[in-house]
Amino acid sequence: MVKALPVILLLFTLLGCQEGKEVDILITNGKVFDGSDTLAKPMDIAVCGELICGVSPAGEVSYKASKTIDAKNQIVTPGFIDPHTHAYAELISNDLHQNLNYLFQGVTTVVVGNDGDGPVDIDDALGELNSDGIGTNVAMFIGHGSLRRKVIGEVQRHTTAEEMQQMAELLDTAMQKGALGISSGLYYVPGSFAATEEVIAMAKVAAKYQGVYDTHLRDESTFNIGFLAALDEAIDIAQQADIHLHVAHIKALGVDVWGQSHQAIEKINNAKAEGISISADQYPWQASGTNIRSAVVPKWAMADSDEAFIQRIDAPEYAQKIREQIKENIRRRGGADALLITASKFPEQVGRTLEELATQWEVSDTEAVVRLVKNSQLTRVASFNMNMGDIRAFMTQPWVVTSSDGTNGHPRKYASFPKKYQKYVKEDEVVSLQSFIHRSTGKTAGILGLSDRGYLREGYKADVLVFEPSRFTPKASFKQWNVLSEGVSYLTVNGQLAIADGQYTQALAGQFAKRQR
Repeated sequence: MVKALPVILLLFTLLGCQEGKEVDILITNGKVFDGSDTLAKPMDIAVCGELICGVSPAGEVSYKASKTIDAKNQIVTPGFIDPHTHAYAELISNDLHQNLNYLFQGVTTVVVGNDGDGPVDIDDALGELNSDGIGTNVAMFIGHGSLRRKVIGEVQRHTTAEEMQQMAELLDTAMQKGALGISSGLYYVPGSFAATEEVIAMAKVAAKYQGVYDTHLRDESTFNIGFLAALDEAIDIAQQADIHLHVAHIKALGVDVWGQSHQAIEKINNAKAEGISISADQYPWQASGTNIRSAVVPKWAMADSDEAFIQRIDAPEYAQKIREQIKENIRRRGGADALLITASKFPEQVGRTLEELATQWEVSDTEAVVRLVKNSQLTRVASFNMNMGDIRAFMTQPWVVTSSDGTNGHPRKYASFPKKYQKYVKEDEVVSLQSFIHRSTGKTAGILGLSDRGYLREGYKADVLVFEPSRFTPKASFKQWNVLSEGVSYLTVNGQLAIADGQYTQALAGQFAKRQR
């Protein structure tokens, strides 16, 4: 007994040290999903400064916390990571840089620079982002379209070797400064004018830094080469460049390709079996969203500049061809009654279908589009052009993560994560709760190379979400797209409470999240 006394005293000393650990925030009594694809456990999460400093079985360690959050009957997860947003403009604005529409979805990190767009210069972008602070973390892709636009504008031609070298140098600099990789929007101008070889060359630059090739496919329907051929192109780019491929907002868009999800999934799984690294993201809505020009106007007609497009649309040598292609593109998207105006500089147009506007103006559906695109570049449409079978088929794949593709006029900007939780986890049981959380946190972080986020682990950034399972719900709709979601009780961004007791705290704790190599 005497010999055992020093050991007993040592144990008491160690326990005393643990019990005396001072922390800033303690989250206790919650149902904790740590970001891996595992069941919840009763755990205590401790936060010190920007980092998680304790993860232990509930009650095993006593902490002295400046603030204790009782998460009884609530779910605790890492903050959600959205790999596809268009939030850059808001983040650098004077009045929307808090990014509340994402915070109230439980999102702590947003990715910008998707679809081939966004800033090219990381330093300039960070200067704008840091000037007033931001509510969420932000990570960046460098847009292939932005590189192309900076070097040659929006002309419809292939780039020269010298021009590609200029693009490559810009991308190389950005990759050194923490960009995630390169994104492309080969459906959009000017990316649509690029040859596959040009994109491969840029992807090879990103691959030198273990980056990601993120792509809005050249075609998600039958607009040009077809959905499956566009997927083949993306896989070929990844293989040739030896880079991870991430397919943005994967979908089979429009009546011509409904049901092709199964062939697409087979292609991806076969490529993965051959050693090509592939993932994708998906938003949980049947309607896509974009500006009306991109939706139905042929890309060649939009080359060079807005002024050139306006001149072409009524030019005798182009007018009929443009209108014929607009008419066919309306059909591809499900018809004029499937195209809902969601944003416009003319408020009376919002909430009306293209068919309704054409009837009101007493013109054809095609001429209604011509009138809309002449009057404003701001008109946006939701295209109700996906079927549930394809949505569910993609959603069940373990390599598909949650995203929003958030844009004005579409509720996905305010409600994608709670929408997926409510409809596809709770109501329809398409995915399990643990899979939804994993594919909104840890899985996404792994794809993007954010090695200090996405999990509740010691030493990781303290991005932590606490939500009420019965109240975490979308409130936005196509009738009122910009309503904040409900059910987030607490949310920390880099250890600071951004939401407490369901209310925004005014914190601006977001940081630039670099890809870790």
